[in-house]
Amino acid sequence: MSDTSSELAAQRRTLLIATGAAGAVAAGVTAIPFVASLTPSERARAAGAAVEADVSKLAVGDMMTVEWRGKPVWILRRAPEMLATLEANEARLADAASDDVQQPAYATNRHRSIRPEYLIVIGICTHLGCSPSEKFAAGTREGMSADWPGGFLCPCHGSIFDLAGRVYLSQPAPTNLEIPPHKWLSDSRILIGEDDQGAA
Repeated sequence: MSDTSSELAAQRRTLLIATGAAGAVAAGVTAIPFVASLTPSERARAAGAAVEADVSKLAVGDMMTVEWRGKPVWILRRAPEMLATLEANEARLADAASDDVQQPAYATNRHRSIRPEYLIVIGICTHLGCSPSEKFAAGTREGMSADWPGGFLCPCHGSIFDLAGRVYLSQPAPTNLEIPPHKWLSDSRILIGEDDQGAA
């Protein structure tokens, strides 16, 4: 083989290697957007992500709302007199013991929470998905009956719930309001959407 033929063969090899390398790089660059399109978007990740709530400024008797997975989550800081109504009205409730599970195991108690003072509940009626209104004042001050102890009223179809989100007897709503998975990160910070039992 002549020197010219050897040089041509070497040039062809070099060109083939360079072309192959360029093709591999191009394929890799093309694949990146495609693979990226298969991963969840920031918005999708945020929609299912746990959310943190700071209750350090939440006064006793007041409620705040945070959004988790597109749902309103109410955080009510109950006064001692609010907590006292929970046992007194259990005979009027459809599921006082929350046997139909709408809460994590750690919230299966009379107050349906980790800390009795704080109710953390999804603010969506279990009937048709309306959002109940707060009716915390006892008696007729907020248009309720004289024996009303305080709680929530769904204005759409009239379902009423106590201050632990438990539904009263003979209401359109079939079950208590749902308690989301949650955990306390500190004395004033709550993580909604995750708990120490691995729920999400």
